[in-house]
Amino acid sequence: MKNRVLLLLLLFVTPFALAQAQEKVNDELNALIRKHGLELSQAGEIAGWMTDVYGPRLTGSPMLDKATDWAQKTLKEWGMKNVHLESWGPFGRGWELSHFEMHATAPSYFPIIAYPKAWSPSVKGSGEVVYLQAGNEEELAAYKGKLAGKFVLFDTIRVVTEGFEPNARRHDAESLLEMANAPEPTPRPRRNYNNLGNTNFNQILWQFLADEQPLAVLDRSYKGDLGTVFVSGARTAEGRAQQEGQKVVPQVTLSVEHYNQIFRNLQRGLPVTLSIELQSAYTNPDGMEHNIIAEIPGTDLKDEVVMFGAHFDSWHTATGATDNAAGSTVMMEAARILLETIKESGIKPRRTLRLALWTGEEQGLLGSRGYSKEHFADFPPNSFTPQSLKPAQKSVSAYYNLDNGTGKIRGVYLQGNAEVAPIFRAWLQPFKDLDAATLSMSNTGGTDHLTFDAVGIPGFQFIQEPMAYFARTHHSNMDNFDHLVVEDLAQAATIVASFVLHTALRDEMLPRKPFETEEAKKEAEKR
Repeated sequence: MKNRVLLLLLLFVTPFALAQAQEKVNDELNALIRKHGLELSQAGEIAGWMTDVYGPRLTGSPMLDKATDWAQKTLKEWGMKNVHLESWGPFGRGWELSHFEMHATAPSYFPIIAYPKAWSPSVKGSGEVVYLQAGNEEELAAYKGKLAGKFVLFDTIRVVTEGFEPNARRHDAESLLEMANAPEPTPRPRRNYNNLGNTNFNQILWQFLADEQPLAVLDRSYKGDLGTVFVSGARTAEGRAQQEGQKVVPQVTLSVEHYNQIFRNLQRGLPVTLSIELQSAYTNPDGMEHNIIAEIPGTDLKDEVVMFGAHFDSWHTATGATDNAAGSTVMMEAARILLETIKESGIKPRRTLRLALWTGEEQGLLGSRGYSKEHFADFPPNSFTPQSLKPAQKSVSAYYNLDNGTGKIRGVYLQGNAEVAPIFRAWLQPFKDLDAATLSMSNTGGTDHLTFDAVGIPGFQFIQEPMAYFARTHHSNMDNFDHLVVEDLAQAATIVASFVLHTALRDEMLPRKPFETEEAKKEAEKR
């Protein structure tokens, strides 16, 4: 077994090592990047404003608009050029929460740890709790006329066990070796985020609830404990809750402990009554949303572009710190580092550097997909496989993304692009002392680099330390500044800045994976 692992490592590392000597690395620029990124870091200051002052940043909300104004103003003050907003959409209505409280009043009183789901309408009242047990339309019909003015739940208890393992962790040699040895990923159909519809009965269920008008539908946090609540958007029978005119039932996610207590009392045959006061408003009347774009102009290859970015939006229960003020902070800080490095060195990028802060990511990469449709490709209706490509698609050398929490960079997911491996290996070499050295052929999903990969542009997400991201902060009420590791953000911004500048200074654009549009596939089939 040891020999097999060694062989895999040799097969993976040797080609990189042979090509390392051929790939240029500018030590002078890296020294300046490290100086401005590590010694003179502003990552903590940027993240503080983005979270404590301008969080949360739900797409379509007034707070996102305020955060957008702040980001544009900051980027302009630093000296970024062509700072502007690019619209995409329509997204639909926004949503703003102004007040929420919920209490258990019988059989005993306690304040409930809970959060409304985004796009839940205002509601105020008291009522009994009903456990709805229905697996088909016939069983559902038994509840007709019995849910108005009630709290409805249909989750059962989730058993909570004591946590003997730590929530937070960093990569060790074994986990990094596993990623380094990952095989080239097998292509799979691209997910269509426009058709994530419920099963037929779920559609019937949610339409039934909308018609019956209960006070609220309650569920429990699907993971976590100790008062951590993971919350996203409200459900509807069809479509999305943010669509104008969509009928939404008030929906609230409870901490697992409080949900379990309510459910156990119902099992005992005890009446359970609750009270709720939720004040919210729909916003964003024109339905359009915007990405933030800013540039550092190139020189002799200025018509070619190196892009770097992260999603700027968040969910609403905390301040969107690890998801994704962390990534947006790193990318803004990388832009600042680049400006300072260029000013001090006098070396200007050959290609244009373009920062993008996306919105609508949490609802399905909507902002970056809107940008792609505008600039890179034409898409058939309800499809994310491009039908044909636009000229600008050829001009982007790479897109670098960060969206996996506060952990520092340990390497890069190659997204199946073997030809960039020796290049990235050379660029990581100067940062071995910062623990960044791993390359993985593996894909990673769920964020905006996929938008670029889907149109044949090299798009990359960095490997990050796991920390307590998925265990404790991702989409939760604990996603606040306190769970950011500022030193890790500074390290990440430093490495991103180096990758972006080295990409901009190369004689050639980064190599691309083979890619076919729908039109090209049809032409090939004819032949």
